[in-house]
Amino acid sequence: MALLKDVAKVCKSKNAGPFELTVDVVFEDAETFQRVKATGVLCAALFARLYNVPEEHVLFTPYDAAFAFKATFPRLVPAGDFGDTDVYGCQQHAPLLDVEIPETTR
Repeated sequence: MALLKDVAKVCKSKNAGPFELTVDVVFEDAETFQRVKATGVLCAALFARLYNVPEEHVLFTPYDAAFAFKATFPRLVPAGDFGDTDVYGCQQHAPLLDVEIPETTR
């Protein structure tokens, strides 16, 4: 099994306004993207579990033309509010880095 950090070209997060985060995962080529997509591992349910938000609040979109996935979901703490540890949201992709990508498809 490979880890996402070993197969993705880019895995980054950023604010999508003060109340939401966006995570982008981009792959080098169509073959790798399609292999990861076929596993079904990257999905709204994964982001809901990793970021402790309801699955129905996760907007998950695969972008075949860009070999990428995008997920947008609510921040648990608004940007800049008391308790916020990442005002720009640029460190929130870390939980995804060790997600296991199986070799077999679903």
